[in-house]
Amino acid sequence: MRLLAVLMSVVALSLSAAAEEPKPRYETRKAHDPDGIGKFYKGREIAQVMGFQGAGWLERSEREKEEEPAKLLKALDLQPGMTVADVGAGTGFHAFRMAPLVGPKGKVLAVDIQPEMLALIEARAAKEKVENVVAVKSLEADPKLPAGEVDLILMVDVYHELAFPHEMAEKLVAALKPGGRIAFVEFRLEDPAVPIKLVHKMSERQVILEMTEFPALEHTKTIPGLPWQHIVVFTKSKK
Repeated sequence: MRLLAVLMSVVALSLSAAAEEPKPRYETRKAHDPDGIGKFYKGREIAQVMGFQGAGWLERSEREKEEEPAKLLKALDLQPGMTVADVGAGTGFHAFRMAPLVGPKGKVLAVDIQPEMLALIEARAAKEKVENVVAVKSLEADPKLPAGEVDLILMVDVYHELAFPHEMAEKLVAALKPGGRIAFVEFRLEDPAVPIKLVHKMSERQVILEMTEFPALEHTKTIPGLPWQHIVVFTKSKK
C-alpha cells in the first residue's frame, strides 16, 4: 500500500507539472500561406517581410491615392515638440511627412531592421537638410527605442510582419511616455475589396486581441476614413 501511495504521488506531481507548463507563445505549422513564414501568434500567421528591394513600391506615386497619408497624419494629431517613432519606417515615406509637424524641437525616430532602408533615410535627410529625422537600427525583438521617452509610435503596414510581435510590443510599450500612444495602421482584413494579400492584412479584432497582453495599454479608438486601412490606437496608462 505504501508503494502504491508513493507511485500515485509521483504520478500526481508529474500531472501537476505538465498542467503548469506554459503553452508556447508561437506555433509553427508546415501547412501555411506561401506569403507567410509558417509562424503563428494567437491564431494569426506572421507575414514575410518586404525587403529593401521593394523600396520603389513604398514611394510609388499611386500611394497618395491608395492610402491618403495626409488624412492619416491629421488623424494622428501631431504637435510641435513631440518625439515620434516610425517603426518599420522603410524609405521614410511617413517619417519625412511627420518631421515638419513635430518641428525643430521635436524628433522622428525612423526605426528599421534593414540597413539598406536606413541608408536611404539618412541619404534623404542629408540631401534635404532634415535634422529631426534620426535613423535607428532595430533588432527582430527590440526596436531600440529609449524607455519612457516617446509620445507616439506609428506602425504603418508593419506589425503583421514582426517575427516576434509580443517581444516587440513589450519594448514599444516600455518606450512610451505615460499617456503616449501606439497607432497600428493595417490593411483591413474585414474588407475583401482591399486588394492586398491576406497575411498582409489585419482585423481590428486581432490587433486588440494581441494587445490584451499589455494591461498598461487601453484601446482608445479605431479611426476609419482611409481607403484601404484602419488606424487602431492604444494609449498607455498615466499611472
